[in-house]
Amino acid sequence: MKKRGNGGDETPVVFTPGNEPYLGRTLLFAFDQLICSAMEQNAITAPASRKRILTDSQKMACQVIAQALSIALSIRELIRQGYLFGGHVLLRALAERAAILLYLHLYPAEIDKWNRGWEHNEAPSLAKMFEKIQAKQKTGSSIRGSDLTAPMNSLLHSKPDSAPWNLVELEGVGIGHAVSKILDRPELCDELCANAIPWLVVVQGMMAAYFADELIESLEVDGLIH
Repeated sequence: MKKRGNGGDETPVVFTPGNEPYLGRTLLFAFDQLICSAMEQNAITAPASRKRILTDSQKMACQVIAQALSIALSIRELIRQGYLFGGHVLLRALAERAAILLYLHLYPAEIDKWNRGWEHNEAPSLAKMFEKIQAKQKTGSSIRGSDLTAPMNSLLHSKPDSAPWNLVELEGVGIGHAVSKILDRPELCDELCANAIPWLVVVQGMMAAYFADELIESLEVDGLIH
Protein backbone atom coordinates (compact mmCIF):
# COMPACT_ATOMS: atom_id res chain seq x y z
CA MET A 1 0.00 0.00 0.00
CA LYS A 2 1.40 3.39 -0.99
CA LYS A 3 0.48 7.04 -0.69
CA ARG A 4 1.28 9.76 -3.22
CA GLY A 5 3.69 12.46 -2.06
CA ASN A 6 3.56 16.17 -2.90
CA GLY A 7 5.84 15.64 -5.87
CA GLY A 8 3.74 12.84 -7.30
CA ASP A 9 6.04 10.09 -6.09
CA GLU A 10 4.60 7.13 -4.26
CA THR A 11 5.79 6.52 -0.71
CA PRO A 12 4.95 3.23 1.04
CA VAL A 13 2.55 3.59 3.93
CA VAL A 14 4.38 0.74 5.67
CA PHE A 15 8.06 0.09 5.02
CA THR A 16 9.61 -3.37 5.03
CA PRO A 17 13.23 -4.44 5.67
CA GLY A 18 13.74 -4.33 1.91
CA ASN A 19 12.67 -0.74 1.25
CA GLU A 20 13.03 1.15 4.51
CA PRO A 21 14.21 4.75 4.08
CA TYR A 22 17.56 4.54 5.90
CA LEU A 23 18.62 1.11 4.72
CA GLY A 24 22.39 0.93 4.27
CA ARG A 25 23.38 3.49 6.90
CA THR A 26 26.53 2.26 8.66
CA LEU A 27 25.35 3.00 12.20
CA LEU A 28 21.96 1.46 11.51
CA PHE A 29 23.69 -1.73 10.35
CA ALA A 30 25.76 -1.74 13.56
CA PHE A 31 22.56 -1.29 15.59
CA ASP A 32 20.99 -4.22 13.75
CA GLN A 33 23.99 -6.44 14.44
CA LEU A 34 23.94 -5.57 18.12
CA ILE A 35 20.20 -6.26 18.40
CA CYS A 36 20.72 -9.70 16.85
CA SER A 37 23.56 -10.43 19.26
CA ALA A 38 21.57 -9.31 22.30
CA MET A 39 18.53 -11.34 21.29
CA GLU A 40 20.66 -14.43 20.74
CA GLN A 41 22.23 -14.00 24.17
CA ASN A 42 18.81 -13.57 25.74
CA ALA A 43 17.62 -16.76 24.03
CA ILE A 44 20.41 -18.58 25.87
CA THR A 45 20.19 -17.03 29.32
CA ALA A 46 16.42 -16.61 29.69
CA PRO A 47 15.49 -20.32 29.48
CA ALA A 48 18.38 -21.26 31.76
CA SER A 49 17.31 -18.71 34.38
CA ARG A 50 13.93 -20.40 34.70
CA LYS A 51 15.54 -23.60 35.96
CA ARG A 52 16.73 -22.22 39.29
CA ILE A 53 15.77 -19.97 42.17
CA LEU A 54 16.70 -16.40 41.37
CA THR A 55 18.14 -13.78 43.68
CA ASP A 56 16.31 -10.49 44.13
CA SER A 57 18.82 -8.84 41.82
CA GLN A 58 18.23 -11.45 39.13
CA LYS A 59 14.47 -11.06 39.42
CA MET A 60 14.92 -7.34 38.87
CA ALA A 61 17.22 -8.01 35.93
CA CYS A 62 14.71 -10.37 34.28
CA GLN A 63 12.16 -7.57 34.22
CA VAL A 64 14.43 -4.69 33.27
CA ILE A 65 16.46 -6.53 30.62
CA ALA A 66 13.29 -7.70 28.88
CA GLN A 67 11.90 -4.16 28.90
CA ALA A 68 15.15 -2.73 27.58
CA LEU A 69 15.29 -5.20 24.71
CA SER A 70 11.67 -4.46 23.85
CA ILE A 71 12.40 -0.72 23.79
CA ALA A 72 15.46 -1.27 21.58
CA LEU A 73 13.30 -3.24 19.14
CA SER A 74 10.68 -0.49 19.26
CA ILE A 75 13.32 2.12 18.40
CA ARG A 76 14.46 -0.04 15.49
CA GLU A 77 10.93 -0.37 14.12
CA LEU A 78 10.36 3.37 14.46
CA ILE A 79 13.51 3.94 12.41
CA ARG A 80 12.24 1.51 9.77
CA GLN A 81 8.95 3.39 9.50
CA GLY A 82 10.60 6.82 9.52
CA TYR A 83 9.35 7.90 12.93
CA LEU A 84 12.72 9.22 14.06
CA PHE A 85 11.34 11.69 16.58
CA GLY A 86 9.52 8.94 18.47
CA GLY A 87 12.69 6.88 18.46
CA HIS A 88 14.65 9.73 20.03
CA VAL A 89 12.00 10.16 22.71
CA LEU A 90 12.37 6.48 23.63
CA LEU A 91 16.12 6.86 24.18
CA ARG A 92 15.63 7.99 27.76
CA ALA A 93 13.57 4.91 28.55
CA LEU A 94 16.34 2.69 27.20
CA ALA A 95 19.07 4.67 28.97
CA GLU A 96 17.26 4.54 32.30
CA ARG A 97 16.90 0.77 32.21
CA ALA A 98 20.54 0.34 31.26
CA ALA A 99 21.50 2.66 34.13
CA ILE A 100 19.34 0.78 36.65
CA LEU A 101 20.95 -2.51 35.68
CA LEU A 102 24.46 -1.11 35.96
CA TYR A 103 23.76 0.88 39.12
CA LEU A 104 22.26 -2.07 41.02
CA HIS A 105 25.11 -4.28 39.83
CA LEU A 106 27.65 -1.83 41.26
CA TYR A 107 25.60 -1.09 44.38
CA PRO A 108 23.89 -4.43 45.14
CA ALA A 109 22.64 -3.32 48.57
CA GLU A 110 20.35 -0.85 46.78
CA ILE A 111 18.17 -3.75 45.62
CA ASP A 112 16.16 -3.20 48.80
CA LYS A 113 14.97 0.13 47.34
CA TRP A 114 13.91 -1.70 44.20
CA ASN A 115 11.98 -4.25 46.22
CA ARG A 116 10.19 -1.41 48.01
CA GLY A 117 9.01 -0.06 44.67
CA TRP A 118 11.93 2.12 43.54
CA GLU A 119 9.97 5.06 44.85
CA HIS A 120 10.80 8.60 43.79
CA ASN A 121 11.49 9.75 47.34
CA GLU A 122 14.32 7.24 47.90
CA ALA A 123 15.51 5.84 44.57
CA PRO A 124 18.27 7.84 42.83
CA SER A 125 17.37 9.92 39.80
CA LEU A 126 18.86 9.00 36.44
CA ALA A 127 21.36 11.85 36.75
CA LYS A 128 22.38 10.71 40.23
CA MET A 129 22.80 7.12 39.03
CA PHE A 130 25.13 8.34 36.28
CA GLU A 131 27.24 10.20 38.83
CA LYS A 132 27.44 7.29 41.25
CA ILE A 133 28.29 4.88 38.43
CA GLN A 134 31.14 7.16 37.36
CA ALA A 135 32.35 7.39 40.97
CA LYS A 136 32.30 3.63 41.43
CA GLN A 137 34.10 2.94 38.18
CA LYS A 138 36.64 5.70 38.85
CA THR A 139 36.43 6.98 35.29
CA GLY A 140 37.81 10.35 36.26
CA SER A 141 35.02 12.00 34.28
CA SER A 142 33.86 15.40 35.48
CA ILE A 143 30.64 15.34 33.45
CA ARG A 144 27.64 16.02 35.65
CA GLY A 145 24.78 13.57 35.52
CA SER A 146 22.37 16.39 34.77
CA ASP A 147 24.39 17.29 31.67
CA LEU A 148 24.00 13.73 30.40
CA THR A 149 20.26 13.62 31.00
CA ALA A 150 19.43 17.15 29.80
CA PRO A 151 18.97 16.36 26.08
CA MET A 152 16.87 13.27 26.84
CA ASN A 153 14.73 15.21 29.30
CA SER A 154 14.20 17.98 26.76
CA LEU A 155 12.84 15.50 24.26
CA LEU A 156 10.68 13.72 26.80
CA HIS A 157 9.19 16.88 28.29
CA SER A 158 8.95 18.91 25.05
CA LYS A 159 11.24 21.74 26.11
CA PRO A 160 12.09 24.48 23.60
CA ASP A 161 15.50 23.02 22.77
CA SER A 162 13.88 19.76 21.61
CA ALA A 163 12.73 21.49 18.39
CA PRO A 164 15.55 20.31 16.05
CA TRP A 165 14.63 16.64 16.43
CA ASN A 166 11.50 16.88 14.28
CA LEU A 167 12.31 19.69 11.87
CA VAL A 168 11.85 18.97 8.17
CA GLU A 169 11.90 20.94 4.95
CA LEU A 170 8.44 21.73 3.63
CA GLU A 171 8.26 21.97 -0.14
CA GLY A 172 7.76 25.58 -1.16
CA VAL A 173 7.18 26.71 2.41
CA GLY A 174 10.42 26.41 4.38
CA ILE A 175 11.03 24.60 7.62
CA GLY A 176 8.35 23.01 9.77
CA HIS A 177 7.81 20.46 12.52
CA ALA A 178 7.01 16.95 11.28
CA VAL A 179 3.89 15.26 12.60
CA SER A 180 4.57 11.94 10.89
CA LYS A 181 7.43 10.17 9.10
CA ILE A 182 10.82 11.82 8.62
CA LEU A 183 12.29 10.23 5.52
CA ASP A 184 15.08 12.59 4.47
CA ARG A 185 17.21 13.27 7.53
CA PRO A 186 19.88 10.58 7.53
CA GLU A 187 21.95 12.49 10.09
CA LEU A 188 19.04 12.22 12.52
CA CYS A 189 18.92 8.46 11.95
CA ASP A 190 22.68 8.22 12.52
CA GLU A 191 22.42 10.20 15.75
CA LEU A 192 19.62 7.99 17.04
CA CYS A 193 21.60 4.82 16.35
CA ALA A 194 24.79 6.29 17.81
CA ASN A 195 22.94 7.11 21.03
CA ALA A 196 21.04 3.81 21.27
CA ILE A 197 24.01 1.52 20.64
CA PRO A 198 25.97 2.25 23.86
CA TRP A 199 22.92 1.67 26.07
CA LEU A 200 22.16 -1.64 24.37
CA VAL A 201 25.81 -2.63 24.87
CA VAL A 202 25.37 -1.97 28.60
CA VAL A 203 22.20 -4.06 28.69
CA GLN A 204 23.94 -6.94 26.97
CA GLY A 205 26.87 -6.69 29.37
CA MET A 206 24.54 -6.71 32.34
CA MET A 207 22.80 -9.77 30.95
CA ALA A 208 26.12 -11.57 31.20
CA ALA A 209 26.87 -10.09 34.63
CA TYR A 210 23.57 -11.05 36.27
CA PHE A 211 23.30 -14.45 34.61
CA ALA A 212 26.92 -15.56 34.20
CA ASP A 213 26.24 -19.05 35.59
CA GLU A 214 23.27 -19.55 33.30
CA LEU A 215 25.27 -18.44 30.27
CA ILE A 216 28.21 -20.72 31.10
CA GLU A 217 25.92 -23.68 31.77
CA SER A 218 24.13 -23.27 28.45
CA LEU A 219 27.39 -22.97 26.55
CA GLU A 220 28.69 -26.12 28.26
CA VAL A 221 25.55 -28.03 27.35
CA ASP A 222 25.90 -26.94 23.74
CA GLY A 223 29.55 -27.94 23.75
CA LEU A 224 30.72 -24.43 22.96
CA ILE A 225 33.03 -24.33 25.99
CA HIS A 226 34.66 -27.12 28.00
